[in-house]
Order: sequence, then structure tokens, then C-alpha cells
Amino acid sequence: MQAEGGAAGAIHGALQAGSLSTTFTASQGLLLMIPNIYKLKGELLPGVISALNMFRNLGFLLIIITNQSGIARGYYSERQYHLLNDWMIKMLMSKNVPIDASYYCPHHPDAKIDKYRIDCQCRKPQIGLFEEAIKTFDIDLKDSFSIGDKLRDCSICKDTACHGFLIGNNENENIIKCIRYSCFTKCPIFLFI
Repeated sequence: MQAEGGAAGAIHGALQAGSLSTTFTASQGLLLMIPNIYKLKGELLPGVISALNMFRNLGFLLIIITNQSGIARGYYSERQYHLLNDWMIKMLMSKNVPIDASYYCPHHPDAKIDKYRIDCQCRKPQIGLFEEAIKTFDIDLKDSFSIGDKLRDCSICKDTACHGFLIGNNENENIIKCIRYSCFTKCPIFLFI
């Protein structure tokens, strides 16, 4: 299978070079452009279907781990989030890209809504949701990797053998420079811009 150019092509090359074969984790923001969650409309970012099909064909589990602080801030409800997530899962399934699991954190330490004002272990960069997925699916992290557009999406890589891919330039410029020049020696994070 030939991957598209850009990030998908770069990851495809990295996969061919290594022995990564167990799981793929991502934030929803890496898969979808969502102009207004209240309208429950979104569109896939370019290359997503091709990349996800490539991962699936290589035997990867496809797992989404996402922070949804908009719930805690009162921008949208958990019900609205679930409607959007269900739409995305069904839409991906219609394109023969089944998602194995989707985990989300609705909390934020400065939440507008009291019940979500929690300094929790599930909000990235904490790894509570990663640990839940690892336990549920018996994931071997040395054969796994995490993909995201923020360093927190690769937080599982900090103290484990999981590999990380930071895609795009949505992160702080100093963090991008550190990744580019290998300042993060403990965690294997690769940058694709």
C-alpha cells in the first residue's frame, strides 16, 4: 500500500523502518476539523483515512485518547461530545476504518462547571486514560506509539518504551525546537511538520 505524502508518508516510512505493530493513539483534533461542535459537523483532515487504513492493515489497534475540556468549560455537554464522537466512529467505520476504543477526559482544574473541576489522572499529560487502554487491550508499549499535535498527546512516551509522533506545528515553538534538536532524550518523539 502506498501512503500519501506529508505526515502519513513520513509515518509510513518510520513504520517500515521499525517494528511498531500494536497500537495507535491520537487526539480527536488530529483526525477532524470541527468548526462548531454544536452543529455536529466536521470534516476529516487530509490523509486521515489513508493513514488509518495503513495502520489497520499493519495490524495496529486504533485507539483515540482525547482531552475534552470544552465540557468542563461549559462550551458543550457530554451528550453533545458523545454525539460527535459516535458520528466520527460511524463515519470512519463507513470508510472501513474501525476504531477499537475512544477514551475522553471531561475535566479541567479551572472548570466553569463544578463537577468537572478536578485535577484528575485522566487529563493528558497525565496517563490515566493510556493506562486504562493498556490494561483493557493488554498493550505492549515497546511495540506501540502515540500520535498527536501537542506534546501532551505523547506523554505516555516520557517514562515508557512507547514511541511518539508529534504532527504539525500546533505546539509551542520552543517545544518544537527541543524535539527537533533531541532535548527530550528519555522519550522517543519524532516531529513531522
